[in-house]
Order: sequence, then C-alpha cells, then structure tokens
Amino acid sequence: MYNIKKNVDKLKNGYSTFFLDPNEAREVSKYFKKNEFNVFKPYKDAEKVIFYKDKKPSVVLFKIITKEVFRHQDILGSIFSLNIEKCLFGDIIIDNDNYYFYLLESMKDYFLINFNKIKNSDIELEEIDIDTLKDYERKYKELELIVKSPRIDIVVANLSNTSRSKVKEKFKNKEIILNYNLLTNPSYILKDNDVFSIRHFGKYKFIKTINVTKKNNYVIKLYKYI
Repeated sequence: MYNIKKNVDKLKNGYSTFFLDPNEAREVSKYFKKNEFNVFKPYKDAEKVIFYKDKKPSVVLFKIITKEVFRHQDILGSIFSLNIEKCLFGDIIIDNDNYYFYLLESMKDYFLINFNKIKNSDIELEEIDIDTLKDYERKYKELELIVKSPRIDIVVANLSNTSRSKVKEKFKNKEIILNYNLLTNPSYILKDNDVFSIRHFGKYKFIKTINVTKKNNYVIKLYKYI
C-alpha cells in the first residue's frame, strides 16, 4: 500500500510515477479520473508503465552486449543483485537473441558503472533510441494441459514436472509469483489472465479453462512467455 500512496502523491504533485506493474497501475488509477493523467507505454504490449501529467518521463532503453545466452530470470536476478527496487526499471525484453531493458534515466549512470555482469559473464550496456522497440509484440508459446484442477499448485506441478509435495517447497521458498506478488497460498484457483512465474521454469499467463472432460479433468490454456 505504501508504494501505491507514494506514486499517487507523485502524480498529484505533477511528477511522473515510477514504473508500475499491472496491479500497481490499476490501484493508482483508482485515485484519478481517466483524463487526469497520461500513460507512458514504451511498446504495445508493455507490462510496466509510467503515469504522468504533462511532461513525459525520462526513460532510457539499454541493449545488453554479450555473446552469452541468458534467460529472463538471469537478467532480472542480476539487476536485483544490485539492490535495485523493481519500480526503477521497466520490462526486460528478449528478442532474436538480443537483450534489452527499460530504465529510469536517473539510474543510468549507476547502471553503466555497476551493471557489468550477468551470472558470471561480463556484459556491456549500450543506450539505444527509446523508440527502437515501439512496434515490438511479445511472443508466447501456447500450451494446453489436462489437470485435475486449475489450482495453482497442481498447474505448477505439471509445468515443472514436480511432485505436489515438492511444489509445497517452492511456495515455502518464495519461488512462486502471482500477478507480480509473492504467492503463499498453494490452493489458489487460477483466474483468466492471471500471470504467474515459477523460479527456474519461466513465466506464464493463464488464459482460460477450455472444457472439463468426462473424468472431471480440466483442459486449460496457457501462454508461456518466450
């Protein structure tokens, strides 16, 4: 709630918010009429956005220069290892073996000095034009699963090929994120368009339950973020 109030106060005082995930954006927008703010969305499918009044926020787009192959979670973990709050950077994009991320300009120099490794590999940062990816569309792999229930622990067990008992450990170890918040309830029933992450296994969007079989199993549709 503190982050919501902080961003609401910034916007009321004429300043841009920090980067907002979809939950935060929804909560902050409740305090304003639609015509009282603008939305900075760096590309069509951007998940993290910035609200502003008149002056567009100062944001940079970095390309990561490397010969290595990274996953989204590798880049995210290395950014967090700098003790950076999630509100200071935007989406991380992997496109055709190229790696990009958006960042508040106020953090630019800090990253240029300190963000030089991902995992154990050296990297370099190149600032590129902010509109380079404006037409980028997020890519997904479509999945259909047959599960006993759309409970998240059952779905996670299926996706990670892990027993239900070991899935409980994932919840205890804070490895499951639902709609950008830590999830501790393994019996949560997934709803349409819920977004969840499983550490080491990727990020998914639950699209819908397609049907229920004669044996009362559920056929569900998911998108896996690529």
